[in-house]
Amino acid sequence: MSESASWRPTTSRAQLQQRAKVIATLRQFFAEREVLEVDTPALSQAAVSDIHLDSFETRFVGPGAAQGLPLYLMTSPEFHMKRLLCAGSGCIYQINKSFRNEESGRYHNPEFTMLEWYRVGFDHHDLMAEMADLLKATLGCGEPEKITYSEAFGRVLGCDPLTATVAELQALCRQHNLQDVGDQETELAPLQQLLFSMVVEPKIGQQVPCMVHAFPANQAALARINRDDPRTADRFEVYFHGIELANGFYELADPGEQLRRFEADNRERSRMGLPVRPIDHHLIAALAQGLPDCAGVALGVDRLIMLATGLKHIENVIAFPVGRA
Repeated sequence: MSESASWRPTTSRAQLQQRAKVIATLRQFFAEREVLEVDTPALSQAAVSDIHLDSFETRFVGPGAAQGLPLYLMTSPEFHMKRLLCAGSGCIYQINKSFRNEESGRYHNPEFTMLEWYRVGFDHHDLMAEMADLLKATLGCGEPEKITYSEAFGRVLGCDPLTATVAELQALCRQHNLQDVGDQETELAPLQQLLFSMVVEPKIGQQVPCMVHAFPANQAALARINRDDPRTADRFEVYFHGIELANGFYELADPGEQLRRFEADNRERSRMGLPVRPIDHHLIAALAQGLPDCAGVALGVDRLIMLATGLKHIENVIAFPVGRA
């Protein structure tokens, strides 16, 4: 594209109007349920430790920080929102900008819009029911399907991921031409994730959204381990037309367990040669004060708008992607 045209947005006025309509619908959805809209920082002194996420880094220089204070752009508002919950906010939601480095493509822009909400007194099944209502309100879709991770895995691959061995998962990788990566992995979790993302995800949620729950416990992230089946975590994800749309948890409330998970992430980061991230001790202190029993979920708003409008690239639903920012 010529330099003279590079100032233009990648979306049209009509598409901007469609975007505004979807976001207005989201706000009305939560207003009707008396869920409070909040606003939390985009910058933090702590960063997410997840090995699959890469945070943008910057530095504040000013009063009280003459030598410079390292700061990180938030990959999601989760940690700050949980601190609000611990302080007694009640049910809350936020539509905000989040940031993830090294992510760009058809469904990714390094700066993107996220909807995140938390419902006090809900577990992940309650939240999946509310997610179904939100999807029907914004997408006009049919009733979403709800299946376990093992059911999805078995339906597509004929294998139970909770009992399969590393060797069995590596064999499945070879069957699906994923041996270049699969043969290098020696742990269950990355093999499960590889097969699920590359083989299972494209086959589910084609007619109606698919909500997959009961993820393996080794992929718990910030979710509780299931009381009845400790092989699984109380976590769910939503898929529709090949798009991973949302990720939700019955939230872990144990500060000691949360700290151990952060520390384990950093050990794995160190082993992989990734930068170790500062742990959010404000969050740990808040959890020690007490997180109310709740479930929370993060949803990609730009992807939701793509699905609502039938547009095929994230650049069609945001005004200025990173190449024109």
